[in-house]
Amino acid sequence: MTPTIVAYLDTPPDVATIRDLLNKLGFSDARQLMRQGEAEYQELHLADPALSQDTLIAAMLTHPRLIERPIVVNNDQAAIGRPPENVLAIL
Repeated sequence: MTPTIVAYLDTPPDVATIRDLLNKLGFSDARQLMRQGEAEYQELHLADPALSQDTLIAAMLTHPRLIERPIVVNNDQAAIGRPPENVLAIL
């Protein structure tokens, strides 16, 4: 299978896709998939530890700019392409 780059800004993901990405990335906390420096992250108070994983995922669905990028998927593995060398581990 050819690796694919998730272009979620063009085609926003659904809940199942985000959960699948979290699993493939080996992330146990949805915040690990979030761009915590984005204004939306601060404005929505997403650093609040009381927020559930479902709430964090819903925030990514509503504000896809929050999702870390780029994400490359290869079979059952994924890597965030920052730095680009991260992708080499799944190819």
